[in-house]
Amino acid sequence: MQYRQLGKTGFKVSEVSLGTWQLGGKWGTDFDEEKAEKTLHTAIDNGVNFIDTADVYKEGKSENVVGKVVKSRRKEVYVATKCGRRLDPHTSEAYTPESLREFIEDSLANTGLETLDLIQLHCPPTHVYYRPEIFEMFDKLKDQGKILNLGVSVEKVEEGMKAIEYPNVTSVQIIYNMFRQRPAELFFERANEKDVGIIVRVPLASGLLTGKFTRDTHFEPGDHRNFNRNGEAFDVGETFAGIDFEQGLEAVEKLRKIFPNYDNLAPVAIKWILMNKNVSCVIPGASKIEHVKSNISASELPSIPDEKMKQVDEIYEKYIKDSVHQKW
Repeated sequence: MQYRQLGKTGFKVSEVSLGTWQLGGKWGTDFDEEKAEKTLHTAIDNGVNFIDTADVYKEGKSENVVGKVVKSRRKEVYVATKCGRRLDPHTSEAYTPESLREFIEDSLANTGLETLDLIQLHCPPTHVYYRPEIFEMFDKLKDQGKILNLGVSVEKVEEGMKAIEYPNVTSVQIIYNMFRQRPAELFFERANEKDVGIIVRVPLASGLLTGKFTRDTHFEPGDHRNFNRNGEAFDVGETFAGIDFEQGLEAVEKLRKIFPNYDNLAPVAIKWILMNKNVSCVIPGASKIEHVKSNISASELPSIPDEKMKQVDEIYEKYIKDSVHQKW
């Protein structure tokens, strides 16, 4: 495992870390605590030292098992969680210092930790980024020892650009992958100038970039890849990175020709992200141990040759860019 600096947090984090949206079971299935613990231990045993969760993942169960496992390990593991998505309705007006403070107290209770290494606003409405009082509140929590760092998880590049104007924002979590390339145009450079860490989420476009899906692939009713393809429940960019499923399958077939030696494209898709030195870490999810090991293997892959990087860009330009580039 290789390690990179997470911006001005001072943390050296595993370049392939772990996201926990589907920890302990696939999207739409019941939470399996024993499987979740094994998945987390496997990740840590293989060098992962940064785990990203959220208070809404499995109604706090994800935070609970993450905290339990981390406290049982001698090795230092950084825990990042997120807050804000529990607000109903999820509007800018609902974001108040008081409500967020309560959420953070809940996350501390769920994890059993005395201090949160990184707390992140969880894809708030765009207007929240124009409310300084929200960001100022986190300085008070830091002074009280409740948190060490503040970050944000964003849907859009524009939100990331606004967030890094606040000096106490230490990291931005953003979607970036072979099929969502816009963040690398300008945002990564601006974040690097301000020493803000970049955490890449949805690196495999909800599994699309594993190359294992076909037109006959079935997703369970509770799986967002079934019910959110048009953004019925939340931002459509979270599902297949906003790409039409069949359009994505066509592009993946072209990727297979560039990387013919990979039955599972996941490691090379993650390696493609890591080729950008502005990226601090990637947080692919995992519902079972095999996924963890596959994702982590990306750290040991050789650099992707420039010619193949160019070919990936050409596929993006031809099949993907027009439908996603300016949306996020």
